[in-house]
Amino acid sequence: MYLGIEIGGTKLQLGVGPGDGGPLAALERLDVEPAQGAQGILRQIARHAMALAREHSIRAVGFGFGGPVDGATGRTVVSHQVEGWRDFPLADWCRQTLGLPALLANDSDSAGLAEARFGAGRGRRIVFYSNVGSGIGGALAIAGHLYQGAAGIASEVGHLRPGLHAERPDQTVEALASGWGITATVQSRLSDPVSHSLESLVRGSRHAEPETVRQRLAELEEAAERDAADLIQRCEGKVEQLNARIIAAAAQQGNRLAREAFHHAVQAYGWALAQVITLVAPNVVVVGGGVSLVGEELFFRPLRAQVRRYVFPPLCDAFQIVPASLGEEVVVHGVLALTAERFPGSD
Repeated sequence: MYLGIEIGGTKLQLGVGPGDGGPLAALERLDVEPAQGAQGILRQIARHAMALAREHSIRAVGFGFGGPVDGATGRTVVSHQVEGWRDFPLADWCRQTLGLPALLANDSDSAGLAEARFGAGRGRRIVFYSNVGSGIGGALAIAGHLYQGAAGIASEVGHLRPGLHAERPDQTVEALASGWGITATVQSRLSDPVSHSLESLVRGSRHAEPETVRQRLAELEEAAERDAADLIQRCEGKVEQLNARIIAAAAQQGNRLAREAFHHAVQAYGWALAQVITLVAPNVVVVGGGVSLVGEELFFRPLRAQVRRYVFPPLCDAFQIVPASLGEEVVVHGVLALTAERFPGSD
């Protein structure tokens, strides 16, 4: 048996299995406290992994890490959500702490491999996987094997920079379309005055009377105030505690401010996926992550429309965009498969 560990920006999962995509022998889910940094997560891993290793006779450990990694040396490069992971020797830490050999992979690569082999991409030759959660990642699998590029880092769709004006490393698709990006957009709208386009004020009429425009502006401002008040109430007046889950629930119940934030995020993400499709022409794009769980009406239907808007036209009907099928266990299944390949042997 092998132990697969997912280290994310908001969650930590430890699962035991043989790496064949079948049911896990054990699974533990824990919340991550980003303020505790990498050391807090390592303490959680040490406490729970030791018990699982003893109980299940674990032969090796695989880590699916939420950020770029150097798989050859077993070191994390950086986390864009949690401090303390820059150039950290995670594989060596595992050997010293747990007494077990370890493999280190990116979490999106792990999830992409799992979906290509065992999930929604099974049976398709070229599968592009992307997760939209606290961050946005990507993975390209060809014939069931990961493409990892010359430097071991590839398919980072969340770090595409939309537009020539995006000159800074933080001006990314992830900053606009991840769960944290959506939250930041709404928090900004709650603190800044809301402006309205002329089109929304005149409702398509080119010759609206000034009084009509003024009345429409008053209606929009009143509606915006109601939507803002609704969101503030949902987070009990603590705007800093607002999150994508709260915003999604508000959007599903008709809150226009929340729906506009999702629309903006999906547009940016759809543009990014269109660039990937134009370059690699996958058979299927599998999308997972917590943000995608808001469903067809709020996420997948508008996402498909935005991809068609931006993709190279001859490829418009050459691919599918489908939800991931392995759920929250997807990273664990992928890293277990990679670990079983790296450390083969009978249990």
